[in-house]
Amino acid sequence: MSIKQKIYIHFLKMLNTNIPILQKSLVDLKESSSNETKSTAGDKYETALAMLQIEQSNAREQLQVVLTQKNLLDKINPTLSSSIIMNGSLIRTNKGYFFISIAMRKALIDGMVVYALSPQSPLGKKLMGLKIYNKVIVNNIEYYIESIE
Repeated sequence: MSIKQKIYIHFLKMLNTNIPILQKSLVDLKESSSNETKSTAGDKYETALAMLQIEQSNAREQLQVVLTQKNLLDKINPTLSSSIIMNGSLIRTNKGYFFISIAMRKALIDGMVVYALSPQSPLGKKLMGLKIYNKVIVNNIEYYIESIE
């Protein structure tokens, strides 16, 4: 298995781990709101119910983001390689490794720090379509493309 495939699987596992956690959170919040009994202190009940609704809304939004990211990642074939940077490319630069896919936190894979980078991000936009040995500057930082997988 190539390093690019390992990186792809790592980020896919991260998403697949988050989905059931967020789904369970939504179920728990729904149960909490239905179990909330109206006490004699009406304002306290209304406040608690409003807080639960806000938490449910936030959890739904987080779940939607993760599902969208998974859908985008599912469209990438980690076995494909190209001489130009495109969605799904693993790039080694003078500033580290970048996996053009979805925006996620950095990961340590086989001793390498890898940044998952969206093609819509400022750096991602500038990298798309470039070739090995090209340079790009973003926020006064120069990125020199050493390899593309």
